[in-house]
Amino acid sequence: MDRSSHSRRLAPVVALAAAAALTLAGCSSSSGGKKAEESGGAASAGKASTPRMTVALVTHQSPGDTFWDIVRKGAEAAAAKDNIKLVYSADPNAGGQANLVQNAIDQKVDGVAITLAKPDAMKGVVAKAKGAGIPVVGLNSGVSDWKKLGLLEFFGQDETVAGEAFGKKLNEVGAKKAVCVVQEQGNIGLTQRCDGVKKTFSGSVENLYVNGTDMPSVKSTITAKLKQDSGIDYVVTLGAPFALTAVQSVGDAGSKAKVATFDLNKDLTKAIKNGTIQFAVDQQPYLQGYLAIDSLWLYKNNGNYSGGGEQPVLTGPAFVDKANVDQVANFAAKGTR
Repeated sequence: MDRSSHSRRLAPVVALAAAAALTLAGCSSSSGGKKAEESGGAASAGKASTPRMTVALVTHQSPGDTFWDIVRKGAEAAAAKDNIKLVYSADPNAGGQANLVQNAIDQKVDGVAITLAKPDAMKGVVAKAKGAGIPVVGLNSGVSDWKKLGLLEFFGQDETVAGEAFGKKLNEVGAKKAVCVVQEQGNIGLTQRCDGVKKTFSGSVENLYVNGTDMPSVKSTITAKLKQDSGIDYVVTLGAPFALTAVQSVGDAGSKAKVATFDLNKDLTKAIKNGTIQFAVDQQPYLQGYLAIDSLWLYKNNGNYSGGGEQPVLTGPAFVDKANVDQVANFAAKGTR
């Protein structure tokens, strides 16, 4: 393998990493469930001449959360380029997710990429992977804990920083009273988002806990809250599907509250265009999936690890509103933003 061909393969990775660094001006979640799925045709189109690798991507995805479709598309794109057999599995239950990682260890995969929504539950199994000589990288959730658990690298946004930026944005638009809708109790990343909002928002904000796996229940809970407190002028959601549901709740409650959110999908960009959603924070999930899988190829084939094991690779936060939504709408329509 000559240096020129090696450089050509690394070029897209360098470009993506640079793009991630430049977007710091500024997070959850499809079907997939507990059964592992291989990326099949995408991986078979691999362009790398390096030996075939098997990599497990294990997340805390809940059924029906479209955010993870975007993460998987990025992961599959990297797998296709790098001649990697990608095996995806997910479980929103922390114990179940840990079991899926153990399954990957038992299958002797060449690398594991995981989310750390509930890091304490993943500590033991990460140690087992390391003991088996399997490199582990993190993505999306766990920016505060990946180093403590001994992961090689982390790709995602700092949720506290994203929350603080969100709070400042609420100040700019003149909000006075907000409710922060949390769809999964115990998820550290979601907690950090709402805590960040509270830190910088000059108005008042209250957390509202909903069952994110039951969207009709989410809708009725938000509706009831808005009917109970007519002073709420902003509903803050932590995922695109919940924002779109919150819009319905606002209408049902006869409320004048506006809706803003973390995370994007194609329907959310349309809602920003038509003004039913005010703005969104984009953490670039496609980039998270791509970089996490590509990083394991780089580590195995060239000993590279981004951030030197000391710093995460940040993919957000970036605000999307009416002023710039057209720039990302075409990509969102393809399911990559």
